[in-house]
Amino acid sequence: MVPIAVTIAGSDSSGGAGIQADLKTFSALGVYGAAVITALTAQNTRGVTAIHDVPPAFIAAQIDAVFSDLRVGAVKIGMLSVLAAIDAVAAGLDRYPQANVVLDPVMVATSGARLLAADAVDALRRELIPRARIFTPNLQEAAALLGDEVAGDEDGMRRQAERLLACGAQAVLIKGGHGSGDESVDLLVEPAGMTRFAAARIMTRNTHGTGCTLSSAIAAGLAKGQTLATAVGHAKDYLTRAIAAAGRLEVGSGHGPVHHFHAWW
Repeated sequence: MVPIAVTIAGSDSSGGAGIQADLKTFSALGVYGAAVITALTAQNTRGVTAIHDVPPAFIAAQIDAVFSDLRVGAVKIGMLSVLAAIDAVAAGLDRYPQANVVLDPVMVATSGARLLAADAVDALRRELIPRARIFTPNLQEAAALLGDEVAGDEDGMRRQAERLLACGAQAVLIKGGHGSGDESVDLLVEPAGMTRFAAARIMTRNTHGTGCTLSSAIAAGLAKGQTLATAVGHAKDYLTRAIAAAGRLEVGSGHGPVHHFHAWW
């Protein structure tokens, strides 16, 4: 049977991030994708101009519809902009427990727009991190969640990841894509140790949806039965190739999307 993954996230009207990026990634990696939409955004490659939050009762209805019928192998959680949405998703995971939850704390868009309300940050930390098999913050998100400075090197990244482990996640992937240097380094930190994933840094402005794409690629790997480290490694490789091919798309005038279907066209 085909592996199935579900994305619980916001919709990006320009198609480069959020639900749209997640479903493209699932399809590109051979996984059937379903979706629970938590918010509608009016956005393009230049920025986010409006957000319409889906009522929590309707988020719950979508969760019930999908999880009561489909044989879900993994769940990716992305944009949950308000406290009520976080509560609805946490309650849904209580009704339908999932072993493979990939939590991507979508706090700020590539354009700089804030996507997570300030009063929802503590709920994200308290309600969802403990339910995650892997938590995938970037450097700025990790620092914001910990009330700390942005890590300036790999030692600092590891220390912050270990502090986030204490919040209850089984593993933390702290992403170095917003860092500097010739390599883009991500660190997978688990109680048993650390795995380093590195790729040559690609100098491009086409980075819209990179976090969504990486987290959904990890979910796709887990849905297919891969180990966590294998899923992260394959996802990192997929995203790197998608970034490298993004210039072929020429979509928008701002931060363009990555090329999810780079292997085909």
